[in-house]
Amino acid sequence: MLPGETDKLRNFLHSLGHLSPHTRAAYARDLGVLQAYCEREGIASWQALDGRTLGNFTARRHREGMNGRSLQRGLSAIRSFYRFLNKQGLVKHNPALGILTPKTAKKLPATLDVDQAARLVEIRGEEPLAVRDRAILELLYSSGLRLAELAAMNLDDLDLPDAMATVTGKGRKTRKVPVGRHALKALREWFKVRQTFLSSDSDETALFVGRTGRRLGQRVIQKRLAEWGVKQGLATHVHPHMLRHSFATHVLESSGDLRAVQELLGHADISTTQVYTHLDFQHLAKVYDQAHPRARKKA
Repeated sequence: MLPGETDKLRNFLHSLGHLSPHTRAAYARDLGVLQAYCEREGIASWQALDGRTLGNFTARRHREGMNGRSLQRGLSAIRSFYRFLNKQGLVKHNPALGILTPKTAKKLPATLDVDQAARLVEIRGEEPLAVRDRAILELLYSSGLRLAELAAMNLDDLDLPDAMATVTGKGRKTRKVPVGRHALKALREWFKVRQTFLSSDSDETALFVGRTGRRLGQRVIQKRLAEWGVKQGLATHVHPHMLRHSFATHVLESSGDLRAVQELLGHADISTTQVYTHLDFQHLAKVYDQAHPRARKKA
């Protein structure tokens, strides 16, 4: 490609500050692969890339083993890139429009049942680390938070008297979520020992901190949850999103209110929330098989 084309890509990636680091990295990888393909095909500029060539690129990635979901993400990155170029007056078309990708079967999220979730969050012990981790687990399960949302929370995001928390989600959108009584109790216990992690002159505002007195990172939270899953005797690998999925499933099973679950999770589109209706149906089908006299198998 001509020398200035890489600068256009770099400027686009720099404009994505509103997205999560994970999404920005994925966009950079997908567009980097596309740029390398264009260079091999002798395409000198982004303006010269057309729908037919991009379709061939997508089909090739599919033959190489990339699934439908990853292909869709890649095309989303390319569409966004060309919208950026179009606004800058650098291209007059968007070659990614109209290109279809193979459908990927929806993979239902892994969840814990109510008893498993209760066993996980009921951490015993009064050591500061145990108290902190108990508060983390209770808050994740109580409020259905994303890992990034929990890690980014500050002290003033909590309103304990009103049992509410302010959360900043995807796209920097904020929402208020309720905090359950078990989580409130765990958080109050954490506040009693939080200072033991800090130096006397610390002004750290993060809700959860580590031994260094600094904000607890996402990787550390993931690791701690996995360790507690083993310690609490669960047979499955536990990760933060599993508690979010469990929260959504259990609320939907009890209430049947999909719109409320959508609001609690912070989903912009209810179609994202609808995956939990499949989980709820699985639960109902299992109850039916066990309870209905014409459904039970003969002994």
